[in-house]
Amino acid sequence: MKHKSFSLQTITPIALAALLSVANIQVMAQTAALPDPASTTVQALGWMQGFPPPPDKQITFDNPVGNVFPRIRWTFSHIRELVPTANVWRGTGAPSPLRAAPVNLDGVRLKVMGTGEELTFAQSLERNYTDGIVVLHKGRIVYEKYFGALTPERPHLAMSVTKSFVGTLAALLAEEGTLQPDAPVTQYLPEMKNTAYGDATVRQVMDMTIGVKYSENYADPKAEVWDYARAGGMMAQGKDYAGPKSFDLFLQGLQKEGEHGQAFAYKTVNAEVLAWLVRRASGKSLAQLMSERIWSRIGAEQDAYFMVDRIGTESGGGGLNTALRDLARFGEMMRNQGRYNGQQVLPKAVFEDIQRGADKAQFAKAGYTTLPGWSYRNMWWVSHNDHGAYMARGIHGQAVYIDPKAQMVIARYASHPIAANGVNDPISLPAYQAVANALMKK
Repeated sequence: MKHKSFSLQTITPIALAALLSVANIQVMAQTAALPDPASTTVQALGWMQGFPPPPDKQITFDNPVGNVFPRIRWTFSHIRELVPTANVWRGTGAPSPLRAAPVNLDGVRLKVMGTGEELTFAQSLERNYTDGIVVLHKGRIVYEKYFGALTPERPHLAMSVTKSFVGTLAALLAEEGTLQPDAPVTQYLPEMKNTAYGDATVRQVMDMTIGVKYSENYADPKAEVWDYARAGGMMAQGKDYAGPKSFDLFLQGLQKEGEHGQAFAYKTVNAEVLAWLVRRASGKSLAQLMSERIWSRIGAEQDAYFMVDRIGTESGGGGLNTALRDLARFGEMMRNQGRYNGQQVLPKAVFEDIQRGADKAQFAKAGYTTLPGWSYRNMWWVSHNDHGAYMARGIHGQAVYIDPKAQMVIARYASHPIAANGVNDPISLPAYQAVANALMKK
């Protein structure tokens, strides 16, 4: 989800004050005066510490300011304690081995994009409010660190990294012939006939080239993102709420704005429509399909889980939560083009399609200044650089970065005060490249 500050509040004067606090943080970011990472940890501020926590340190779903920075440094590692979820079973098998081959990467140096400032890799992690990071090289853990509330066994909110899981499942169904990319959306979802998606194809949804009236401007209390969040149960509806009360009902109210297939336009509702397509085509929930086709086959250590709406529909746009090592396992399976844990988990053709990317000219129209020359395919961000790198991205700094040439995978969870990745990209992207270059010398 783009430009989201995981606010669960209703739009009240208090909530608007919370939004203004986020806006103030954005202004501080522009002047390089972000809050000090060390002083905003859960331990430093005492969020949810004690039995019970003091009232002024409690974080609850119905607290209007309970889930804005710095409280998200606790929230993102405790989603299941706040909202209903659907479990993604890891299966009965033993976890796949992740052997350690430690490499001291702390001192690897990088230059910040745009400013030329020099940082070490360790400094970059603090500057981007990292909650945890795992670096794999040739399938082995060369670097693993946790900060704040995150621990190895605890799932963390993946935000829009979720979309790449949904896109991968959709690409799998397409490869198997269960979901036809060139078919109209209405072939699978006749309920969407009178919506923005009434004349769209499945492929246009998969690559987010949909013209739909939907704003994710979090400074605007009337933006559609708030209705989406209320409908999906990610935000308190309030006693007088009369809008849609599930994802499917919200999606059926979306109207067209612009033409399909003309430009990349990143909007979370496309991922929710794709998740619905995946469910309808497969006849299975996202949680069940992901467990059967990916999670139980890669040898995950922990169950994953999705946030769900009031009728149990998983959020395909940003509701997945996983342990960090398991996210790294998924990334390693992607790097190996579907082969992992002694088996071909997914067909190789799925990964070849993702790595080819899509139309760079259509992507450029979206104006991502930190991602020149990139494209978007099957809900993956494709760099087209000389390493063939591609990634899954989520707001506040969630990432899976796959560098085939360097044989490297980076899985990172974070709780950056600014939602948009354009804020942490100038540090993160050079850091990933610097680490890849260092590992290639090993």
